[in-house]
Amino acid sequence: MIVARSLQQFPIGVTLLCGLFAGMPVVALGQNGWLPTSWFSGTAVDPQAMFPLAENDGPWLVLATTFRGDGARDDARRLVHELRRENKFEAYTHEKSFDYTGKQKGLGLNPDGSPKKMRYASRVQVTEVAVLIGNFASFDDARGQKMLAKIKTLRPAALMGDSGKSQSFSDFRKMVGLDKKTTKGPMHLAFVIPNPLLPEDFFTRQQVDTFVLEMNADVTYGLLDCPGRYSVCVATFTGAGTFDQKAIADGGKEVKLESRLVEAAETAHKLTESLRKSGWQAWEFHDRESSIVCVGSVEQLALPQGNGATAVNPEITRIVNALGPDPVQLAAGVLVPRTINGVMLDIEPKPIDVPRVPTGRR
Repeated sequence: MIVARSLQQFPIGVTLLCGLFAGMPVVALGQNGWLPTSWFSGTAVDPQAMFPLAENDGPWLVLATTFRGDGARDDARRLVHELRRENKFEAYTHEKSFDYTGKQKGLGLNPDGSPKKMRYASRVQVTEVAVLIGNFASFDDARGQKMLAKIKTLRPAALMGDSGKSQSFSDFRKMVGLDKKTTKGPMHLAFVIPNPLLPEDFFTRQQVDTFVLEMNADVTYGLLDCPGRYSVCVATFTGAGTFDQKAIADGGKEVKLESRLVEAAETAHKLTESLRKSGWQAWEFHDRESSIVCVGSVEQLALPQGNGATAVNPEITRIVNALGPDPVQLAAGVLVPRTINGVMLDIEPKPIDVPRVPTGRR
């Protein structure tokens, strides 16, 4: 992969930081919609602001450079402020700490059968601060590749000269070759990476193909427009089922299936409108085999609690309790799905991933 080869260009300091991204699949898929919507205003900016990277700051960004050790935060902050002020870039910092003071599991076993323990040659704690620029929908986003080419040639004042700079800056100069005569820009080693804060399965979430996308193109409250990562499926209407044997014998199987799919879509639409009128944030979605109706829009299924544990997102609980089986009848041992405007809901509402639109198709 291109990203993997690019990592080999960086010395050990940057490679350590990039280990942060190793668990994420590097594929050229993107979440369309994670795109910049405005440039920065002229509002005064706190000179101490670090502009830390957030999960929604694009699925793909350009790793401009990395500072390591004493002074890393100040060096990174200085660069980010200049990139935002002078170049109008959406620049962020991302910090990672490494502890080399403890013992590590070594290769082989001791005579008593216990695993060998090893220590690092340099027992230190190191902080690395990366400077990233985004937001881009995919690895090969044309805007991202154009930005990458520009960053490689920039010569920000924050990266030029060496007087009065930190040890971190001195190490940076050696890393990129500025301590020698070179015509390359100080960020010539930049490359595109996935946002390290995104969940590991973000890039493996199902994308909608062109045919299904067209099926949902004219839907007013389509699930593809749901802003959250998850929604709760409360009703499923399938186009499959028992076919009329005479229709099959007469070659009418496809016609029968198409009729059932249309009926499923119409029922889903009817339920979506009924739920919306009742105040629910309802969405409908249609594919080749069925139509579903979902309710709600959340970013997390579970939320951290004060005691360190996690609990189901209260919004999900609210939806399931309100639209799931009647709790009174359920307590009596009777499992009866709810009905809204004559349409029966699922017995067990459950959260699902909101399907993604292919890059460039929103």
